[in-house]
Amino acid sequence: MSETTNALGAYLRARRELVTPRQAGIPDGGVRRVPGLRREEVAMLAGISADYYLRLERGRDRRPSVQVLESIARVLRLDDDHLAHLLTLVAEQPRRRRRSPRETPPPGALKLLDSLAQPAYIEGRYFDILASNALARALSPRLAVGGNQLRDMFLDPAEQARYPDWQDLTECLVANLRQAVGTDVDDPRFIELTRELALASARFRQLWARHEVRGQSGGPIRMRHPQLGELTLNRERLAIGGAETLMLVVFHPEAGSGDAEKLALLASATLDAPDAPAGRGVRRPDQPATTRLAMSTTGRKPSRA
Repeated sequence: MSETTNALGAYLRARRELVTPRQAGIPDGGVRRVPGLRREEVAMLAGISADYYLRLERGRDRRPSVQVLESIARVLRLDDDHLAHLLTLVAEQPRRRRRSPRETPPPGALKLLDSLAQPAYIEGRYFDILASNALARALSPRLAVGGNQLRDMFLDPAEQARYPDWQDLTECLVANLRQAVGTDVDDPRFIELTRELALASARFRQLWARHEVRGQSGGPIRMRHPQLGELTLNRERLAIGGAETLMLVVFHPEAGSGDAEKLALLASATLDAPDAPAGRGVRRPDQPATTRLAMSTTGRKPSRA
């Protein structure tokens, strides 16, 4: 059975293979044909029969009790996010193929986005860029409307090079995707995206097979900018009222830091750009914004071709 038809079994098997005998307190003697724990070892430690656990993994029993699942979760060392995900896999879920709902940011959220002085964008359930402000696009051209962060991070070497902690970021993205999709694995948009990534990226295949689940949260992120160099910004993800699957993502620096100075320079150059809103920013007629940004970051005038 595939992950689509037996999500519970696929999840249990993947997480079982990540727990070593030593972690479970079992003597690791002899040669093991599979990584992680054997089925009968999980069953023994969880206090259930090996036959019953086998039925769970093979999809022959899809109605285990909460107590059984909690016992298995303890053996598989699942944290709260992973346990919550496990519990959703046995809930009654309607199974019908349908068109993915169109994700449209509410007008109020778009007005807020435009008013922010920090780089910000609105992302959808599958990390599509649905809206972004000018400063976000100046920070990274990939944050333009129509982009997809998963595709960029896994398939674009140039985008990967922008992030010194690319490995950690990809792990976080995939775990966030797992939680976002939940049991809705027959969503056509989800199927299309994960199939494309799995075919083209070994890193995605590796992470997807682990069945990691993690809620989205804020935290610092390091990035490289062609003019500003390396900078660290805090990234906050904020839920948008009335739009269940959408998030407002805002980057902000530590106050008074060198990163704050760099971001202020970028903001000044962005506001001074020819297509910036009238009345925002001041620029000397003889000094383009891009020239001033280059001078500020290098300490000298850029050479002219």
